[in-house]
Amino acid sequence: MKKIAGLTSVLSAAALALAACSDNNTAEQGVPHSDASSTSLAEAPLTQVKEATADPFWRNATVYFMLPDRFHNGNPGNDLSYGRQADAAYMRGFHGGDLRGVIQKLDEGYFTDLGVDAIWMSPVVENVHGFDEGDKRTYAFHGYWPKDWTAVDANLGSEADLAELIDVAHKKGVRVLMDVIINHTGPVTSEDPLWPSDWVRTNPQCDWSSFAQNVQCALTNNLPDILTESEEPVALPPQLTEKWQREGRLEQEVAELDAFFARTGYPRAPKYYIVKWLTDWVREYGVDGFRVDTVKHTEPEIWAVLKKEASLALAEWKAAHASEKLDDREFFMVGEVYHYGINNFANSEGRFYDYGDRKVDFFNYGFDSLINMGFAAHAAQDMETIFSQYSGTLHEGELQGVSVLNYLGSHDDHHSFDRERKQVKSAALKLMLAPGAAQIYYGDEVARPMIDEQAYGDASMRVPMDWASLQQTQTQEILSHWQKLGQFRRAHFAVGAGVHQKLSDTPYVFSRTLEDDRVMVALDLPAGRKTLSAEGVFAEGALVKDYYSGAEARVENGMLAFDTQFDILLLGSPANQQMSAR
Repeated sequence: MKKIAGLTSVLSAAALALAACSDNNTAEQGVPHSDASSTSLAEAPLTQVKEATADPFWRNATVYFMLPDRFHNGNPGNDLSYGRQADAAYMRGFHGGDLRGVIQKLDEGYFTDLGVDAIWMSPVVENVHGFDEGDKRTYAFHGYWPKDWTAVDANLGSEADLAELIDVAHKKGVRVLMDVIINHTGPVTSEDPLWPSDWVRTNPQCDWSSFAQNVQCALTNNLPDILTESEEPVALPPQLTEKWQREGRLEQEVAELDAFFARTGYPRAPKYYIVKWLTDWVREYGVDGFRVDTVKHTEPEIWAVLKKEASLALAEWKAAHASEKLDDREFFMVGEVYHYGINNFANSEGRFYDYGDRKVDFFNYGFDSLINMGFAAHAAQDMETIFSQYSGTLHEGELQGVSVLNYLGSHDDHHSFDRERKQVKSAALKLMLAPGAAQIYYGDEVARPMIDEQAYGDASMRVPMDWASLQQTQTQEILSHWQKLGQFRRAHFAVGAGVHQKLSDTPYVFSRTLEDDRVMVALDLPAGRKTLSAEGVFAEGALVKDYYSGAEARVENGMLAFDTQFDILLLGSPANQQMSAR
């Protein structure tokens, strides 16, 4: 990797020397060493992960998820790379968004104004070049059809663009989560051959009836499944060695692989190659965390390995980039376990996901958080029901000490909440004020359409951002609503990570408490002058800020009085007690 600067600088001289002493005649062609499958090396999975209380930052974080191709086009010159054509079915081809577009929005302060703590982009590694006809003619605009884990897809930009994006994000105080895949390659197309049979399977196709029928099978008839159960050493796929040879980097890639396997002792099985490739992005550019795709479709042990290696990689990057790091926070990993959710949603049972014949606690395999797929269903309930139940579960119940990432909508959940965008204001309140971390799906904040009648399948939920809509007063008001909620969360960890307590039914008032950080929220208030009790939340004489209007007031005789044009109060200390910890 690191094609923009030659061999990765963090490979130790000892590791390179060890690689140079290996049997170069075999290693350079990716052929495994004869001792790579020994019993001692096969014991690599390392499922014992350090237990710790979830970081309050990540329990409260606001994460912005986007498909870069559908976000903003910063460089029209890369809209069709690798000979891709503009002949896809409606909404199933590339639309031009790229890393340069994300950089531009970072520079403009778009994410800062929204109170975003981290951006999560769908996979940016090089995807298959051709199209698949499984769901009408579709190109890999979404990023989930990997071809080469060591390169950035040219439709999105370059490795230098990604490095710049991460650097700019960090300077803005925004973290970057990479979306990563170990479960499968992209589909076979006229441009993309099938990987070798010791790397992938194409059958049986999963029937979801058991652990094996979720894990050791192909998700669809067009997604070759990586043999993640294997500990057997395999050679590099010829399509990669030939590609790297053409690109002039085969020797570098092989030397890095030799050093990685020499250092770790892992067998040269497919999953360990991919772990190396994925964690290189962390080691070289300081990626802050991973969002892991298709978690339940892979043996859980490999996720513990990925977390271990990524944590080591980030620690090395921070040691080498002391002036560029945001802080000493450890590597973060959140997983997509489809049908996992809080309060025993679907196949969930507390911390466990139930396959029918086996239950797995993915929090014990390296994950700091799981995406809460139940929130989209729970959002139909009233706020107090959601907030009190979630707080109880996360602070005293089965999920005590762990984190979940709530969302209203996503790129592949057909049951996303309020796809018709009829409850824009209240939906934002439910998501951004709920206990737990919050995922904004690109365009939630401007009511981007989530239904396109012309689009087939999940493409309906992936329409491009309409930046021109921000010229409309109504869209500006919606965005302002989200921005105020985001800034409130960003200023006070207690919003998402604190303990919830209802204070009043009418108007609806509640508090959140996280150690010394206390906030209070009041909804359905009259416009104009309004008063409410601060008892038990803010001390007498304390200066309190309303993050919705920007007004401030002091507690007098146990009461707070505000005169604002809004029916919402988002109250907390104006002194940002938490920002130094970010």
